[in-house]
Amino acid sequence: MGEPLKSVLIANRGEIALRIIRACKELGIRSVLAYSEGDADSLPVKLADQAVCIGPAQAKSSYRDPRAVISAALAYKVDAIHPGYGFLSENADFAALCEKEQIGFIGPAAEVIRRMGDKIEAKKIARRAGVPTVPGSLGAIAEYSEALAVASEVGYPLLIKAAAGGGGRGMRVVETAETLEKDLAEIMSEAEVAFGDPSVYIERYLTDIRHIEIQVISDGHNVVHIGERDCTAQRRNQKLIEESPSPVLDAELRQGLADAAVALCKEVCYKNAGTVEFVFDNIERTYYFIEMNTRIQVEHPVSEMVSGIDL
Repeated sequence: MGEPLKSVLIANRGEIALRIIRACKELGIRSVLAYSEGDADSLPVKLADQAVCIGPAQAKSSYRDPRAVISAALAYKVDAIHPGYGFLSENADFAALCEKEQIGFIGPAAEVIRRMGDKIEAKKIARRAGVPTVPGSLGAIAEYSEALAVASEVGYPLLIKAAAGGGGRGMRVVETAETLEKDLAEIMSEAEVAFGDPSVYIERYLTDIRHIEIQVISDGHNVVHIGERDCTAQRRNQKLIEESPSPVLDAELRQGLADAAVALCKEVCYKNAGTVEFVFDNIERTYYFIEMNTRIQVEHPVSEMVSGIDL
């Protein structure tokens, strides 16, 4: 066990910054808010114990600038940085920089963020943990011939996904063999432009599904799940409504999903709040792991309302 935190730099804004400030006050921890010029008059600036401006309103020059955040942390001699969600929260290089500067990062280790942020690597980890994954390629697809081989095994329709994608971006459905070569080339090109990584993988496209995620929290050894959130109501792959509990799960399926999420976290010695996402096949009534969000999510208050646990 390390020494208790005495001070935390909050590298975020808005509601999540307020929640972290409140948690710090309850725990007797000094809160230092890193804010941009555009947020100088915001409520978090007023409520934090201390506040420091780290740059202009543009996020890339303030909240997304690792050196600006680290400089503030060093100047105010804080024990750790809390990135909230968005911005630098899933940036493995930033987490590694914190480690280098011997500043605590309130989140997973840099290597865990990196491994779980790579969709292909995350699927491999899930398989090792005994967690079911959507049938498809075992690794990255680089050639049309490889895609054709997967298609012959899995069948159409297929879903091509960018390994570094997220937030509903970097995906394409392939209905028939006639467009596979063209679709593969285009999605690899789009992935290179959008994410700086052309790697893609292929999965069976499930036509009747629900999207269900499990909230977890772990100290690196002990993992606790806090139920599920059903986020099937989406528009353009962006979540609109989350509900808990999911209306389609029975007790056995609910326990299976929770156990799978816990097993995955244990496989990588996960440390932090996080969310393990699954698709649920309504036809086969089975579930498959798709990705993990290595941070607290915007949607976490849904789990708090149901469980009564302050995340």
